[in-house]
Amino acid sequence: MRMMTIAAVAALALSFGLATAGPAAAADDPPKADAAKKDDAKKSDIDLPPFPADASVKQVTHVAGKTLNYTATVGSLPVRDEKGKKVAEVVFTAYTLDGPRDPNRPVTFAFNGGPGAASVYLNLGAIGPKRVQFGAQGDAPSDSAALVDNPGTWLDFTDLVFIDPVGTGFSRSLVDKDESKKRFYSIKPDIEYLSRVVYDWLLKNGRMASPKYITGESYGGYRVPRITYFLQTRLGVGINGMVAVSPYLEPPMDQAPEFSPMPWVTTLPSMTAANYERQGKTLSPAVMKEVEDYARGEFASDLLKGRRDPAAVDRLVSKVTAYTGLDPTFVKRSGGRIETGAFLRELYRDQGKIASVYDSNVTQDDPFPWAPQGRRNDPILDAIIAPTTSAMVDFDTRVVGWKVDGRFNALSYEVGSDWEPGVELTEATTDLRQAIAADPKMKVLIAHGWDDLSCPYFVSRLVIDQMPITGDPNRVKLSVYPGGHMFYSRPASQAAFRADVLQVFGAK
Repeated sequence: MRMMTIAAVAALALSFGLATAGPAAAADDPPKADAAKKDDAKKSDIDLPPFPADASVKQVTHVAGKTLNYTATVGSLPVRDEKGKKVAEVVFTAYTLDGPRDPNRPVTFAFNGGPGAASVYLNLGAIGPKRVQFGAQGDAPSDSAALVDNPGTWLDFTDLVFIDPVGTGFSRSLVDKDESKKRFYSIKPDIEYLSRVVYDWLLKNGRMASPKYITGESYGGYRVPRITYFLQTRLGVGINGMVAVSPYLEPPMDQAPEFSPMPWVTTLPSMTAANYERQGKTLSPAVMKEVEDYARGEFASDLLKGRRDPAAVDRLVSKVTAYTGLDPTFVKRSGGRIETGAFLRELYRDQGKIASVYDSNVTQDDPFPWAPQGRRNDPILDAIIAPTTSAMVDFDTRVVGWKVDGRFNALSYEVGSDWEPGVELTEATTDLRQAIAADPKMKVLIAHGWDDLSCPYFVSRLVIDQMPITGDPNRVKLSVYPGGHMFYSRPASQAAFRADVLQVFGAK
């Protein structure tokens, strides 16, 4: 994506995919390879202790002036193959409001992305009843992992079920690596088994008649319309609404940077938004309209003219310099085509800092400031793994009492590296259009942060503008907030997001 390529931002918590798979076994040594495979399968199936029974605890949180008494449950659901054999165990965290059962109370299923990210980011950052701080400038790995009430939670108007795909969180495969890649680390099977997990949770908990919603962040946002459409048309489960958070919705738009204007068109508005924030401007649709109009108009036209039109190149350099605040020499050397990785390095080069792809105004010291190319992990990723992992493991094992051995993968780079190639060429817009067309009552919210360069908001803007209008023209809405990929780390943006989500649910 965005010329950082999928491999460069692969498994960067919340959006991407695909490092290169490991080397194959030597062709002249098949017996050893076969033996190793069998040994892996044996260890997976037999040696791992089984998960404990589901565990629950009563808790209290406060939101919008209300006190909410609820039950937090951590447990697992099996994934079975065609013959009924258990091939994986998927862990969920559910929050259900206490009191008499209301048949009209919704339940929302939440996914993060990666591929390789657990649902902890939406859970303990955006919409769960408790939260831990992460994702903002100044956050550090050693910050407290103590949970506090989340003012942005959705629990007052919907029960919540957070699902960790196989290989993330505590969820695990029970088959060998090759079989796991085929069954779980592949685009289509991922949608199918996660849809079945949603179905199985509804069945197990007697919630088939409840209003149902799906939400997901980043690659989880890619999953949202595809799971929705699969549930609608294959498993017979209607979905009332979708909320896609910083979704990785239309990856093919990033391709062919040498002749297509789209990779540059879709990132320029977010680069501009970050520059406006550094200038102290308050971001809004009205403020951003000028650069959006330029991006889809004169900018795209001049990009297509190329270097054989010097006047077009000069216009590009002048406009892009003004919009991004970058050094004009760098912009000229780039021909007005600002590659995301270079942008993040160049922005604060004179300060010896590096910017995050998730929010380019969040920085850290560059450990190799004189290296010809950036040699670092992402600043936001460096700071979020420790507090989210510590907080979730403590919650599961101590607070809820779900005693389990093993590592919790808030972000699994192994899943990212094992993932099926091709995510960068696969879109979710087709399923989004079909799911909306199939249900004229469904509402959709697509939410972004202005400063996000991993999943730029302008991609979703262009996608929505090309969709046919069916029924209420406002039932598919794009909302953009100050901040980046995890805009909900900013209290004002989280509050605005919650207000928009309330409209999707028809809640007050």
